[in-house]
Amino acid sequence: MNSLVAILKNRTYFSVAYVFTTLNILYGTWAIYIPYIKEQLDLNKAELGIALFAFALGIFSIMGFVPKIISLFGSGKATKISVLILPLLYMLPFVVGSLTTLFIALFAMGVVQGILDISMNNLVTIIEKKDQINLMSAMHGFFSLGGALSGLGTFAITSLNNPVLHISIATLLSIGINFWLSKQYSSLSGEAESKEKIDWSYIKTILLLGLISFVIMGSEGAIADWSGLYLKDITLAPTVLFGAGFLGFSIAMTIGRFFGDGISQKIGSVRVLVLGALVACIGYTLVLVNDLYISISGFGLIGLGFSVMVPELFRITGRTSKIDAAKALTIVAGFGYSGFLIGPVILGLTAEQFGLEYSFYGLLSSCIFVVILSSYLLIKTPKTV
Repeated sequence: MNSLVAILKNRTYFSVAYVFTTLNILYGTWAIYIPYIKEQLDLNKAELGIALFAFALGIFSIMGFVPKIISLFGSGKATKISVLILPLLYMLPFVVGSLTTLFIALFAMGVVQGILDISMNNLVTIIEKKDQINLMSAMHGFFSLGGALSGLGTFAITSLNNPVLHISIATLLSIGINFWLSKQYSSLSGEAESKEKIDWSYIKTILLLGLISFVIMGSEGAIADWSGLYLKDITLAPTVLFGAGFLGFSIAMTIGRFFGDGISQKIGSVRVLVLGALVACIGYTLVLVNDLYISISGFGLIGLGFSVMVPELFRITGRTSKIDAAKALTIVAGFGYSGFLIGPVILGLTAEQFGLEYSFYGLLSSCIFVVILSSYLLIKTPKTV
């Protein structure tokens, strides 16, 4: 919670936190209107799936170039430029007229979002190193807060009754506020890219962090897509409670991220990974009890456990001096995005073949695997990491 207070008191910290909030406000507002865009363009489910794939393709296509972009402009300017361009791109799906132009629009959104995601996280690692402060978890808490704010925006659907006006308001506010705040961080830049030969043992550590990121973000994506169906089919929840599992997951994740930095400062980042994975394992166990309210509380515990893990992965990755931080973050984030996109698909295929309950046993097993991986990392690293 100290990191939250620090962010609210310091204009530079708050300005960067607002970038995190903006990203999820934009994404959440766009996601609300996916059915509207599908209807406007008369797309079938397969065509919509192809269009949405373009977003992921855009992110992956730019990942390898982001370190060079950050090296060229600096993290502060790269963040500023991308956060001012991205809101305009989020308007495009609302005004395009065909599947082809929607594909192009979503690809462009993915490219700029990929740049923003890496540059803003790299910017936090620069601030943490410079000011000797832990902020990463709380920054991700502001990202989660942005999702909640976009959810409140659903009330605008009825009051405005105009999707283009809704996204236009979100766009103008995002650009105006971020332009005003960006002077606080635009001049910040990391150290020059190291030309030294990279120690292979450290590359193995980065790949290990990437694997943990793949599993955790894959599980997050699976819960976002499948928790409602699990409560409906397995616990026989009434319609009004279909979304309760994901709601509990999201609230716990937001709260956990605002407390995560303080915990990390006391026990170290790697211990936080172990602790978070253990809490998530308990959560999965409760979900699999298959009692409605116990399962809902289980989803909340999973959110609490996961809340601190991705921020800590980014913090550990960004603190290295043996490899350029932007490159290392790109690798770990790339693994994470892959998991977020592939995880729900793997879970769906498993559910189709063996049943949804067994899919969640698979998620529990993957979480136990993360406990093992992070425990191994703990043995290999000092407490302060």
